[in-house]
Amino acid sequence: MEVSQTVHLADDDEDDRMLIRDALEEANPDLKVVEAEDGRELVENIRNSDDLSDTVVLVDMNMPRMNGIEALKEIRSEPELSELPTVMMSTSSNPDLRKKALAAGANEFIVKPNTFSALLDIARSIVNRFLGRK
Repeated sequence: MEVSQTVHLADDDEDDRMLIRDALEEANPDLKVVEAEDGRELVENIRNSDDLSDTVVLVDMNMPRMNGIEALKEIRSEPELSELPTVMMSTSSNPDLRKKALAAGANEFIVKPNTFSALLDIARSIVNRFLGRK
């Protein structure tokens, strides 16, 4: 029986969510993408998931209500979620933001690219790195 692969995606920009979802689904058509508009909704979605065994979290750094760093810290504070693979995304390449994301527990930090082609490359990399195991 094949395990369902899931990406929990949080970004307050609806267009960014759509592009990221499209890139992820092109990288892996069988992927389930669960979307959230902010960190609070992301954490709720993760807590309400039945199976997190083949899951990766993609979270935007700057969002209202609960930003990516706050969401990541909350996820990492829960023992059953502490090992969940997470990727922090930002439009900024500021090295301090990268340090903050990694210090909060992100497995990877990516700068959102300007082209769909570059986004697709990133999506493929994320799928291969975190969901490549069968």
